[in-house]
Amino acid sequence: MSRCTLRNIFTVLIYAGVALFLYPYLTGRLSSGLLLLVAGIGLAVLAGILRAACIEGDCPDREAHAALESKAADPHAPSHS
Repeated sequence: MSRCTLRNIFTVLIYAGVALFLYPYLTGRLSSGLLLLVAGIGLAVLAGILRAACIEGDCPDREAHAALESKAADPHAPSHS
């Protein structure tokens, strides 16, 4: 599994945690939804920390990567932009 795929998975888990956290507010069941509040914020924080610690900065920008590959493919292309 690539780092970009892991980054996307952690991002989805962050959003899922936030949605889980907000669900009791949106349904109006704050007292019975305390477990969902704790689980949601825990999931969001854990996924955010894992994303930042393990993955952040290691996924190359696709456009910049494609531009570098196209320059490398043409040996006669000028080196300046």
